[in-house]
Amino acid sequence: PRSREIVWRETWRAREERTAVVCAESCSQSETFAVWTKANDAPRPKSDASTLGRSRSVVARLPARTASLTRSKFTGLGARPGAWPTFPRNRRSKAARKVSANESMDTGGRVEGTSGADLWASEGEPHPLGPSPVTRTADGATSAVNFAVVSENASSMSLCIATVAEDGASAPEILHEFPMRRTKNTFHVCVHDIQGAGPSGLVYGVRVEGEGGWETAHRWDSAIVLLDPYAPLVYGRRQFGIRDAQEGFQQRAGSMFWGAFEFDDPSLCSFDWGKDYAKPQTRWEDTVIYEMSVRLFTSDESSFLPEGTRGTFEGLRQKIPHLKSLGVTCVELLPIFEYDELEFRRFPNPRDHMTNVWGYSHISFFAPMSRFAKDGEGPARAALEFKELVRDLHAHGIEVVLDVVYNHTAEGGDTKPYLLSFRGIDSSMYYMQDPDAYEQMLNYSGCGNTVNANHPVVTNLILDSLRHWVEEYHVDGFRFDLASALCRNPRGTPLRNPPLIGAIAKDPILSKVKLISEPWDCGGLYQVGSFPNWDVWAEWNGKYRDDVRRFIKGDPGMKSAFATRLAGSADLYNYNRRKPYHSVNFVIAHDGFTLNDLVSYDAKHNEDNGEESRDGSNDNFSWNCGVEGPTSLEAIQQLRVRQRKNFHLALMVSQGTPMVLMGDEYGRTTAGNNNTYGLDRRMNYFRWDQLEGDVEAKDYHRFYAGVIHYRRGSPLLGRSEFLGSRDITWHESDWENDESCFLSFTLHGEAIGTRSIYVAFNAHDYWVENSLQDREMGKDGTGLWTQTCQAQEILTRRALEA
Repeated sequence: PRSREIVWRETWRAREERTAVVCAESCSQSETFAVWTKANDAPRPKSDASTLGRSRSVVARLPARTASLTRSKFTGLGARPGAWPTFPRNRRSKAARKVSANESMDTGGRVEGTSGADLWASEGEPHPLGPSPVTRTADGATSAVNFAVVSENASSMSLCIATVAEDGASAPEILHEFPMRRTKNTFHVCVHDIQGAGPSGLVYGVRVEGEGGWETAHRWDSAIVLLDPYAPLVYGRRQFGIRDAQEGFQQRAGSMFWGAFEFDDPSLCSFDWGKDYAKPQTRWEDTVIYEMSVRLFTSDESSFLPEGTRGTFEGLRQKIPHLKSLGVTCVELLPIFEYDELEFRRFPNPRDHMTNVWGYSHISFFAPMSRFAKDGEGPARAALEFKELVRDLHAHGIEVVLDVVYNHTAEGGDTKPYLLSFRGIDSSMYYMQDPDAYEQMLNYSGCGNTVNANHPVVTNLILDSLRHWVEEYHVDGFRFDLASALCRNPRGTPLRNPPLIGAIAKDPILSKVKLISEPWDCGGLYQVGSFPNWDVWAEWNGKYRDDVRRFIKGDPGMKSAFATRLAGSADLYNYNRRKPYHSVNFVIAHDGFTLNDLVSYDAKHNEDNGEESRDGSNDNFSWNCGVEGPTSLEAIQQLRVRQRKNFHLALMVSQGTPMVLMGDEYGRTTAGNNNTYGLDRRMNYFRWDQLEGDVEAKDYHRFYAGVIHYRRGSPLLGRSEFLGSRDITWHESDWENDESCFLSFTLHGEAIGTRSIYVAFNAHDYWVENSLQDREMGKDGTGLWTQTCQAQEILTRRALEA
């Protein structure tokens, strides 16, 4: 009364015999259909399945008559010497490949591929991981590709090769499926005659099976084709934020993302970095970081870029002159690894109107975001355009630091899982879990899961990923999101010397690039000043942000803390061989108020996010200067501009490495929303019309850039050593007075042959008179002088010749 359920099983005999046994078992009886051996070309029946050993089971609903099954579904089990048998099958019960009912089984292990390629497989090698070219034709085209994937707990794995529709009108269709040989914990297979079928023709994934259900630490699902963690490119939807047929979206299950590769395109594989190309290699003490989003920087129509170029690597590349004129030496790009920007829309929920524009939800650690290619031209084009972006930034003396998210992935927790890759390949290996808890996935990221970063396999994955970005794309460093989550063992216990962090610090390649940690996580581990560092790692200094905000807005009792932050936070970093520049100082970052909103709102206004404004930080230390939000009162508008100048000047005269946020140079606002991760709209974009068309914004931009250039030109404002008594004089005799909100100091330049700098901050709401002594000025009567004014005003000018 119902379709027969056939269970396919296969296993391998001794390696030298290379024997594959395939049996089909019905509901009521067991029957073996064929055996293929290296020594015997023709398949033959075999009735005894007792030799199968540990088996792999997949349930497939097939027509009632198994006679046609032997011809149509098992085509490819013929005997090409040295070739693996293949099993056509598609994701979610789609027909993998239509084969004539009278087609012979004696096909030599071949299957028709794209561009006329006939694919067949051999066992391959367990290294290197991911896809790698093995052989090439006489004209240099790749003719065979080896695939290798690690899983400690899987019982079997197969490689799915799929064809891509040229017009993108449909999802990839599985062309053939090759069982993978297991060597220890690595599954591998080599696919031959693949020439001419790069990412525009073929994509791939793996199907994984194992023992144990959700009552265990495993999350197997053989109905899903999974993304290879080492895939160098990822194929998914074409346009950012727009669903299409090629992503194969299904409600709740989500979208499909396939591995892709390109070994033959000379423009990408033999990229021309230029005859005189060299990395900037800016010293830490000379670095000024500009945190920015590729998507948000040029998405607005006021960028005057073609529509297909907005919000892409190419769009950013065309705006490099702005970064150069601003004076920054380094861009810190919000995540540009492949991610699913529509992950919130898999099922109805309060956030299903949002599009992830920040990107803190990787599905791959190796592939550039394919939808950051202009005109939706795909993963290979995205990789090429990212290389072009890095090359041109370097030509202008600007380094590239990537914000990387190795602490969690987009696959979620056990409540609303999103099975894409790691989770289905080996959940207990890739993720921290508590097998005794009802929800086993540990969540120190706030996103449902935590990567098991100190498992040896995962540590190697992350190290390989980092080296890939340095060697292949020439990036200059990394900022590690929620880096403290990488300092825990598989059960979440903090480690004093986490293996991953130490391995990065000691790696001959990675130790030479800029390494920045966000030294906290969402599980309460706060390591500002104590992050395991091996004297190499720098840190986002969250205490700098909080102390500077509180002093500038006039909180009492903050003068000593403010002075400590300006001087380089020696209380946090002056030990071992750490330097002032290991403190990355910031007042504003992507996750919080913009600088304009910091002085315009007392409270967050995150209603657009769909969570009744419960999301985002409540501890903003902001002050609206008298009115919440926009106002027409000129006095308050002027006060807010002065406050923005105060914050920016304090940052630029501080010892340490300054970091500013995209858009603060003209006064960008997000209407009081301090958590705009999911808002792909104009209120969140960089507004080029405001930068270039608003007189007040242009005036503020001149000040903002001028102070950055002044810092870069002064050897007193980027010291490589902590300040001593001969380097600075504090004009202060009453440090214990909590009511005092005035601070002044002199940075002495005589010892290094430069002019001294006098700086004063008045955070009172009244005038404070302070005398400038002659010794504070340069011998020629010039210098930088600071006049303290009412309402927390700091005005800076270059003094003219007397």
